[in-house]
Amino acid sequence: MVITKSAPAATRVAQGEDRHRLGVLTGVAALGLDALASCAYGPEAIVLALAAAGVAGIKLTVPVTLLIVALLAVLVASYRQVIAAYPDGGGAYTVTRRNLGQRAGLVAAASLVVDYVLNVAVSVAAGVAALTSAFPVLLPWTLELCLAALLVVVGINLRGVLAGGRLFAVPAAAFVGALALLIVVGLVRGHPLHPLPAATPMGMTASVGVLLVLAAFANGCAALTGIEAIANATPSFRVDRARRARQAELGLGITLGTLLIGLAVLVELFGVRPTDGRTLLSLLAEGSIGTGPGYLVVQFATVVLLLVAANTSYAGLPVLLAKLANDGALPHVFGLRADRQVYRAGIAVLSVLAGGLLVFSGGQVNVLVPLFAVGVFIGFALCQLGMVRHWLGHRQGRWRARLAINGLGFVASTVAALVVTVEKFTEGAWLVVLVVPLLVVLFTGVRRAYQRIGSELGVDHQPACPRSDTCVVVVPVVAITRLAEKTLSAGLSMAERVVAVHVVFGTEPDEVGAARDFQRRWEQWQPNVPLVLLDSAHRLLGPPIARYVRSLTERQVVVLVGEVGPERWWERVLFNRRGSVVARYVGRHTDAAVCRLRFPLRRATAGRTP
Repeated sequence: MVITKSAPAATRVAQGEDRHRLGVLTGVAALGLDALASCAYGPEAIVLALAAAGVAGIKLTVPVTLLIVALLAVLVASYRQVIAAYPDGGGAYTVTRRNLGQRAGLVAAASLVVDYVLNVAVSVAAGVAALTSAFPVLLPWTLELCLAALLVVVGINLRGVLAGGRLFAVPAAAFVGALALLIVVGLVRGHPLHPLPAATPMGMTASVGVLLVLAAFANGCAALTGIEAIANATPSFRVDRARRARQAELGLGITLGTLLIGLAVLVELFGVRPTDGRTLLSLLAEGSIGTGPGYLVVQFATVVLLLVAANTSYAGLPVLLAKLANDGALPHVFGLRADRQVYRAGIAVLSVLAGGLLVFSGGQVNVLVPLFAVGVFIGFALCQLGMVRHWLGHRQGRWRARLAINGLGFVASTVAALVVTVEKFTEGAWLVVLVVPLLVVLFTGVRRAYQRIGSELGVDHQPACPRSDTCVVVVPVVAITRLAEKTLSAGLSMAERVVAVHVVFGTEPDEVGAARDFQRRWEQWQPNVPLVLLDSAHRLLGPPIARYVRSLTERQVVVLVGEVGPERWWERVLFNRRGSVVARYVGRHTDAAVCRLRFPLRRATAGRTP
């Protein structure tokens, strides 16, 4: 009877929570922004490569785009299989680690880290490029605008602002609608509204051939970034999550493929060529709908979407770093959430790395795009190979058809990764090829360190029962003050034996006299704690105290360091911080337990009588 009554309540709670999850459309809007944003720089990257062969090269824009869309179709089909097999979230790291082992999983994680960082840098740079295309007067301030935009995104994420799918749907719908409008109007018109700005002279540096097509294909593969985001976040969807996520993946693929083909057709119709200070999208908008309000709508929609797309990395990378921290591949600080449920350590690392890339590239999209696709396709290939291994171990149902889909995805992703790496190696891809192994080495080193520490601490092993043991508390004393009183009192409450130590500097008559005076005042005070004077010929505090601690025979030694806690923050500069120096040195050079006792001045003055 109790179970019967509680079931409807539990159902209502589940339905209430499910109401805040993603549907198909909101899933495309919330998780597809990275992929949709690539329409702003993917086609331009293709044209930049083909323009080296002049008009003949530009005429290959549609064939190269169709080749990329074919690869997009393979990847969408492959990631739909990932969603079906891992409805709990099948990111490349999870799939690879479970099916190919920990080392391969770390390679996938390293490629994802590179992808997330580059996504922020590319999205911010492309958004600022769209802004400067509309307002050329801002062009000299490109880098400053990029860093300012990055700071805005960082500030929002540190505040813990979590926008839902409905909020993301606004910039996504505006961007898709604006692109659809300029594509339809441009196709109906069949020619630019008025002559476009003259192309930047590039010279005929290449002839039409296989190498040119491969270079354009390698550039355009940047348009496929973000396809995996829905598979990574399947648990964010409503009930029947796998079905909704698969539909969202399909919808994202159809939308992105349609936009890429439409933009490629416009490029050939308008004969658009690269122009300094202008993005390809701004040229197409000008040729299709002019430079009036519609043009500004397209540019502002692009700016907003790209900045929001940069924000998606702040939702993904800190979570990935937290998973790596939980697996012992990163310091545990990356797995800690702040008061607003924010992984601040992950956000900080992402922001610093993305800012460094923006400074390195000067905020230029064309410098960053060649770096982008390499890490992406490494993750794609490993994820698909992991799925091949998965289906070989789960031979049930239509496993052969699924194996074929993921096998095709692995082959296509591997070929694309090799092409992109070879073609863009000298343009900056070498940096990604270098960074990914270095990250794997870092992850492996952290794992080994945690394993060694865990072994020394006896993690996962039941320790011996606690027992009382001989203990001595050593209290460094600089002067006979209330701080000394409080610290010694705390020491007496911790152990029966407490020793006060005082460091004597030098052998000059005045210094020897000061030491004798201190000893005399100590005897007059009678704190019932023995005093040991330690000589320091080099006027150092830490070494003599450390030597004394090492000379003690007790099994357990505690060094209790008293410190002043000023009432006002600016008063900290008035203190010499000798306690911190002693604590650090003794902690590093002895096996003693070091405790720091803070003595707040505010509490001390509050209890005094006038």
